[in-house]
Amino acid sequence: MAKLTPLAKGLITVIILGATGAAAWRLGLRDVVTGLGTSSSSSGKTSDGGSSSKDGGGTQPSKDATGSEPGPGPTTATGSLGSAGNPLKVSIVSFHGYAPGLLANGKSLKTASGSIYAGKNVNVEFVIQDDIPTLATIFESKAAHCAWRTSDFWAQEQPNLRNNKLDGRAIMIVDNTQGADAVISRDPAVGSIEDLAGKSIALLQYTPSHGMVIDAVDNSSLSARKQQTVQYVFINADEGTAGVRAAFEGGQVQAAALWDPDLSLALRAVSGARVIYSTKTATNLIYDVVVCDQRVLDVPANENMFTNFVSGWFEGVEAARANQEAAIDALVATEEFFQLLAQQEGRPFIQSLFGNLVWTGLEDNVRILGLAGQTNHYERVYRRFDEIYRSVGALANPNSPVINPPDSFDYRFVKSLSAAKPEVKVEAEKPQFTFTPKEREVVVAKQEASVTKPVLVSFQTGSAALNKRAERTIDDEMVPLIENNGSAYFEVSGNTDATGSRPANLKLSLERATAVVDYLVREWEFDRARFQVVGHGPDKPLCNEAKPQDEGMDLEACRSANRTTRVAVLSRE
Repeated sequence: MAKLTPLAKGLITVIILGATGAAAWRLGLRDVVTGLGTSSSSSGKTSDGGSSSKDGGGTQPSKDATGSEPGPGPTTATGSLGSAGNPLKVSIVSFHGYAPGLLANGKSLKTASGSIYAGKNVNVEFVIQDDIPTLATIFESKAAHCAWRTSDFWAQEQPNLRNNKLDGRAIMIVDNTQGADAVISRDPAVGSIEDLAGKSIALLQYTPSHGMVIDAVDNSSLSARKQQTVQYVFINADEGTAGVRAAFEGGQVQAAALWDPDLSLALRAVSGARVIYSTKTATNLIYDVVVCDQRVLDVPANENMFTNFVSGWFEGVEAARANQEAAIDALVATEEFFQLLAQQEGRPFIQSLFGNLVWTGLEDNVRILGLAGQTNHYERVYRRFDEIYRSVGALANPNSPVINPPDSFDYRFVKSLSAAKPEVKVEAEKPQFTFTPKEREVVVAKQEASVTKPVLVSFQTGSAALNKRAERTIDDEMVPLIENNGSAYFEVSGNTDATGSRPANLKLSLERATAVVDYLVREWEFDRARFQVVGHGPDKPLCNEAKPQDEGMDLEACRSANRTTRVAVLSRE
């Protein structure tokens, strides 16, 4: 094992780190361990976010008929892709979401005898690249044929990949974060997304947690003026999540957006720290996928090998779920970060991280991809994050092509595996979460909403009947929020401005909120037990109609803001 530097040891303690640090997972566990670079590809390493091709992407590398050209390393690959002489190389980072793949490989970076992959005659080599090279670098340098990406990261990078005259497709979803990403607060006054107005939040720019915060603020009841008062403190990428955690633990900010393991360490280190919004509630927001070079996917002879690779990973999911100790063994045996984590925090801490994500098997892929008839959450999220990151200038080239979400995923392998197991679709059709009126009442009573979205649903004066325009508004503005927050309950409230009779407004606002929920249940088949329906009338204004200028509005705009149907997200946690 490589010798540890003091800085490396500091990565896995709750000691506050200074201006230098390193990031696990999405921003990379950099080479703070002497010699750690030997576990990564020696070619084409880069940590910048833009194009890394030597000529700016002006030429497209060639491939031979076997698809072996993108294979990494200075040695010449021999044989078909996935053979012993030409293993399928997959770039990953130090993250517990990839334990099933490592377990399927025999707790080894290279396929071990007797492993799941060996039994399928597929040779896989996992390449640890904690500096996170761009896909253009990975594919052009021949470092790997496939690489991990989060679904939002992939939405950023695929347009840039095409600018380099390359392309790829995701082939499977390997995990779904459900609690591993969160907005946390150390300030008792910050209990919801709306409370971030005028407060500071530390985060890493253009990461999944950044996207989650943008999405939450956009869907909040904060006015445009108040949204501008949220103080985003972007930590230098070289400091990574350790820098975000240091700012939070040191009290330089009131809130932070983090992911595990730094999320769990920060919550443990700061007395009174709490989660205000997380993927435990927004369960359908962040996914990890494996993306492969389009050139190798296009080779007909490789199709069976990729099917076996995906199938083997799914069998690894089943094995990891059945034996979490074996999953920990796989991580500790292959990734130095987890060796350190086990030494400093203990194996139980690593196991606790498993509770904040779902290793996604075949059934989960069928559900998330909408192959059982439900919403395709992957495509919805890909489209949403493409919009988010274009709006904030995250793409290296603002003129990058807009990619149709179906063109970002190769469905062949999941479809063929599910076709061979009809029972999988039956299971995928079942609700992922159960809801009851009794539990809803408990959730409503115990806490305030994580975030509340006001939606201007148009009704005729004095009427609670939905017209087509109102239905489209519900479809476009409410449904995505509900689908994002797959485990949540919701309070749907009708609200009016201050004009007219209060008793009449209370009655009408309740009728309108009821009409909205009736539509959601009837047309979208949401469980009615998820919804608490109330009518506030004029009693909970978002804008003070006596001083509309405080929100940067005129009186009519202020009244319009108050005449909204609001959807409040109520977390179970």
